[in-house]
Parts: sequence; C-alpha cells; structure tokens
Amino acid sequence: MIEKELLDLSIFAALKSGDILKEGFGTHYSIRSKEGKHNLVTEFDIKSEETIINILKKEVPDSEFLAEESGISNSLQGQSVKWVIDPLDGTVNFAHNIPIFSISIAAVIDGEIKCGVIYNPLNGELFTAMKGNGAFLGKKKLQTSNISSLLDAFLVTGFPYKAGAANNKSAELFINVVQRGIPIRRLGSAALDLAYVAAGRFDGFWEMELRPWDVAAGVIIVQEAGGIVSQFDNSPFNLGDETILATNGLIHSEVSNFLINHYEN
Repeated sequence: MIEKELLDLSIFAALKSGDILKEGFGTHYSIRSKEGKHNLVTEFDIKSEETIINILKKEVPDSEFLAEESGISNSLQGQSVKWVIDPLDGTVNFAHNIPIFSISIAAVIDGEIKCGVIYNPLNGELFTAMKGNGAFLGKKKLQTSNISSLLDAFLVTGFPYKAGAANNKSAELFINVVQRGIPIRRLGSAALDLAYVAAGRFDGFWEMELRPWDVAAGVIIVQEAGGIVSQFDNSPFNLGDETILATNGLIHSEVSNFLINHYEN
C-alpha cells in the first residue's frame, strides 16, 4: 500500500476505536493493574485495540503489530507494514473520568515511520502526518512554535510508573526545571504531549522509559511540523530508546544540554 492509503486506513481505525472510547468514558467497567503501580488497563483498552487490529488486518493481511495490550512483533524491521498502536494512551486519566487521553497509530516499514495518527475522541482533534508531506490538525497544517529560549519555553513531561525508584531521575529533572521558573505541565498522555508540541501549544517535551506505541505516531507528527526528536543527549532517536526529547527545534540544544547535565550527574 502507498503511504496515503496507510494514513487513510489509520485515520479510519482511529475514528472507529474513538467511538468505542467515547461510549465507554464515564461508565462502569472493569479495571485491573498491570506491572507497576497505577499501570492500569480497562476493558476499553482491549476493545479499542481489537477494533484497530481487526480493521488494519482486514485491509493489510500481512501486517504485523506492536501494540500495548495484545499485538506483538519482535522487530520493526522488514518490508511488511508494522503497525505500532496505543489503543488508549492515558488509561489512568480515562479510568478516573479525566477527559485527556488519545489513540495513537503509526505505520512503520523497514524501521522507518511512514505515517502517524493521534486522535482525541472527546474533543474530536485528529493529528496526522505522512512522511515528507507535513503534519496536520484536521485540515490545518501544523508548525512548531518560534520560542528560542528555554527560559521563555512552555514545557510538558511525564513520569514512568517506577518514578519513585531510587535510580530514577524523572522527578529530579522535573524539579530542576520548575526551580528555574519554567512553566511545565503533565497531561498523562505522551501521544498528546507530542501532538501539542507539533501544534505549537508546547515548546518541548521530554520523558524516559516510554515504549514504541507511546511515541511512534507523535515522533513523525513533530518532525513533519518542523520540530526535532532525539534522545536526551541529542543523538538520533529510535523507537525503543530509553529517553526522548521533542522540541520546536529552536530550543533543542539548550534543553538537551540541561537534561543531560542533570540526568547523568
């Protein structure tokens, strides 16, 4: 399939699974814990993922899947389409009736992200990108912000489920940023964090210990909106890396230097 067909299929699957999440939001449903404190999964994570995979598999039968709840692929390499899926990014928010969550779908071929979709079903915002074709919110083309100084930036981050572990520095990084008087938010959906960087709502995002399904769609959306995505140390980012930094590009080196100084020391 050509990239435009992959994107259109991703959009269709995201909209269908979004209907399921809208139907389930605020109702009574089963919730269980996975590994890690507050690492939750609901029956709607499962329903959403099954819907997405069934739609994609029907249209692209030789697809492989790397998805949070069920679909497993051991590698993102190869000529077949690898779909990287988070059916409900922000499950803790969803489980507590907080309307900040999203669906994230990306198509990867031979290790390269070809297209990505992030959909917030409650407000109807649909973020999309296709390699070499720009990033969009609906029909509006996205462009990252023009903030050029870290001290003027508006940032967003998240914390891993084991943030309280002795060797985890996520809280320390957060405190060091706050102590410099830089405004920062924690939304609870890494996919939306990245989409909002692409839209210029935030100037930068960082987090550690994310999985490919958390960020795959967001990476290409940020890049196609003119931003930069790397590891903390500004080295190239690959799905599965331990750290991720995404910015408007103008503050990237400054944020990278700040993070790595506090992360490694």
